[in-house]
Amino acid sequence: MAIETLAVIGAGTMGSGIAQMAAVAGLNVTMIDVTDTALGKGMSTLTSSLGRLVDKQKLDAATRDAALARIETSTDYQHLAAADIVIEAATEKIDLKIQILKQTELMARPDAIIASNTSSISITSLGAVLADSSRFIGMHFFNPVPLMPLVEIIRGLQTSAAAADAVRELAVRLGKTPIAVTNSPGFVVNRILVPMINEAFFVLAEGVATAEEIDAGMKLGANHPIGPLALADMVGLDVCLSVMDVYLKDFGDSKYRACPLLRELVAAGRLGRKTGQGVYKY
Repeated sequence: MAIETLAVIGAGTMGSGIAQMAAVAGLNVTMIDVTDTALGKGMSTLTSSLGRLVDKQKLDAATRDAALARIETSTDYQHLAAADIVIEAATEKIDLKIQILKQTELMARPDAIIASNTSSISITSLGAVLADSSRFIGMHFFNPVPLMPLVEIIRGLQTSAAAADAVRELAVRLGKTPIAVTNSPGFVVNRILVPMINEAFFVLAEGVATAEEIDAGMKLGANHPIGPLALADMVGLDVCLSVMDVYLKDFGDSKYRACPLLRELVAAGRLGRKTGQGVYKY
């Protein structure tokens, strides 16, 4: 099926980034969240992002203005009815995602694809809550969405080949490079990345090195563009903790135990860039 209209549920960092990319690619976009305040913040985020691209001459002003004109916002799920694909981009909490997916299926067209941007939760399990799980698929974008070229496309046990093909074509249209991933906790990238971030917290907690030295070590010694602790702050410490908890539950392997320091920082509300303080202050 040809995808020309996209709805994204969640106006946070990931949702607004997905909306931005889709609108720039020429799709009509509806961004949905529970409050007008959240939607306003999401629109402000993507407008600023588009402005920076114009300033860097990676986008012209006319393209920016046309993209913004293609985006509408709403708190009403009835606006999903026009979408060819609905992408759930809520926080990494399985109960919340299940609630959203069930509500989405009630409002979306029977032939619309329903996707989740989950970074760790089983696509097969999420799809099982839908009456028609053949149209459900994982479409995992990376932060920041406008800049990161990768999309993991995850088929659940029930996902149809047609849905997978359509989503792959959409990813390419959005300027992304899709990779096909077997359904498994964390898929590929986060299965490797988040435990590495967690180990960096153990190294920090044990006093092996300072946060700055840990990050410098991985940047200069492993050629990473950003250190693991700075990356954790960018991703959100609460997100990293949630992912580790999912791995521990699903794999039943103690190697996925979250570092107590990570858990303590989350309990203190120090979630990273989005709260002004995590490992570092912003």
